[in-house]
Amino acid sequence: MVDKVDTLFLLVSAALVLLMTPALAVFYGGLVRRKNVLSIIIQSLIMISIVTLEWIYVGYSLSFGPDVHGIIGSLKHWALQGIGFSPSPHYASTVPEPVFMIYQCMFAVITPALITGAFAERVRFRAFVFFSLLWALFVYNPLCHWIWGGGWLSRLGTLDFAGGLVVHASCGMAALVMALVVGARRGAKQEPFIPHNLPLTVIGTGLLWFGWFGFNAGSALAVNNTAIQAFINTHTAAATAMLAWVIVEWLKQGKPTTLGACSGAIAGLATITPAAGFVSTQGAVIIGVLSGVICYFAVLAKNGLGYDDALDVVGIHGVGGILGTLMAGVLSPQVKFSAQVIGVVATVLYTLVATFILAKLVDVLFGLRVDEETEYTGLDVTEHGEEAYVLA
Repeated sequence: MVDKVDTLFLLVSAALVLLMTPALAVFYGGLVRRKNVLSIIIQSLIMISIVTLEWIYVGYSLSFGPDVHGIIGSLKHWALQGIGFSPSPHYASTVPEPVFMIYQCMFAVITPALITGAFAERVRFRAFVFFSLLWALFVYNPLCHWIWGGGWLSRLGTLDFAGGLVVHASCGMAALVMALVVGARRGAKQEPFIPHNLPLTVIGTGLLWFGWFGFNAGSALAVNNTAIQAFINTHTAAATAMLAWVIVEWLKQGKPTTLGACSGAIAGLATITPAAGFVSTQGAVIIGVLSGVICYFAVLAKNGLGYDDALDVVGIHGVGGILGTLMAGVLSPQVKFSAQVIGVVATVLYTLVATFILAKLVDVLFGLRVDEETEYTGLDVTEHGEEAYVLA
């Protein structure tokens, strides 16, 4: 039976999650060099168009359609065929199925956008578009079905409240592959790459934090106690992780930074996501502390490991998503730790292999990386014919 309050709640939550993609564009935009700010922004924005259409025509059906051997959904709901305004008994029993569909669409939109931070400032736009479309089809949709759509991991007992595996671990592992396949930015070991506009990143952080309430609380799919607890946990973990990151940065580097505060908040948000509806407020504090400390050192580790993850997608989203998924099994009696471990291993291995194949395919077809002169000039002018700032 349709509940009007739950329906309104999920529609508002969908709008909040949509906001997160332009917010991500602003967040990333402040972190790159001035000559590449528009290129990273449009990479996020264009995902709203591309993935929305992919989701309507095939993505929703592949993710949430009738199960096929636990691996993928059938194409029964191609182009939303057979989707009426009755509730879906399998996923959201009190809201019309189109509301659930559009809510899930916003998750599908932001996930490939998150990956762009790893290969910022050096990938052709055309190649990026085709890679992202293929990645949504062959990585996001199967993972979504495995965990949320009745696939084999959900049957095994793996729980992911709002996207620790489906969104954050998957994009983090894809980011690692892309950073390795594309290679480091030219001059990465000879010169520092300083964010050109940290106030822009602060604005993006605030908008992401705001939108994340729709991401996590909305995943309860109804106005209930779980939604309330998820809302509280989301804020608590973000606030705690921001403080933890700043403290450990202060102790290690001698100064607390604005970038550290922003990174810590996003780490906390990513890490609480899979556990938001399963743990207590005290559990959210524990997750916040762990994410602030562990993700900080995971970001530093990229220098020693030798890959150029430009905007720290691996260390924040990848490590945070995995950590939060495992901590849900530690802190919540309703979550089986063994099932969480299997979910993490399956997500990581599948994403690494599938992303590598797709990246190599796109590289052969289009060439992933821009040439040296284009990279030196900047992608805003060479790829898009515009500049973010016109200075007299």
